[in-house]
Amino acid sequence: MYRFAKAAVNISSQAVRQVRNGSTMPQDFHAKYGTGLMVSGGIFCTAVWAYVLTQTGITWNVSPVGRLQPKPWREAEEEE
Repeated sequence: MYRFAKAAVNISSQAVRQVRNGSTMPQDFHAKYGTGLMVSGGIFCTAVWAYVLTQTGITWNVSPVGRLQPKPWREAEEEE
């Protein structure tokens, strides 16, 4: 357990040093790529759903109200 704790502290201290020095990724990543990623993600999502809704032939759970009629009631036969 001691070795595991020592290794965990070592890894976390290395991560802290990288974050402080800014060596993990450029600081302007979101400014550089954020808008493009959001737009391309939105276009991709819209295209996939357009394909699913129009081309796959999935029968969705549409409400049967007004289209289904109840079966006529049958009286239970009384046995004597």
